Amino acid sequence: MLEVALEAQVSPETLRKIETGRIATPAFPTIAAIAGVLGLSLDAVWAEISHPAGGARPDAPERLSPERLAS
Repeated sequence: MLEVALEAQVSPETLRKIETGRIATPAFPTIAAIAGVLGLSLDAVWAEISHPAGGARPDAPERLSPERLAS
């Protein structure tokens, strides 16, 4: 997590708060930076928040697993 935060130029505490929901609506540039570091498209991120946990459309981009986010 530390490496992702630093590479995205976000504090580790901010990343923890986003991950735990204590920052409910993080700024778009923050999400874009984190997604970029993780190699995720913003479409994949949007699909995850639009159709959480099993509600994804069949044509939606790949689901984000906790393992993928932790890598």
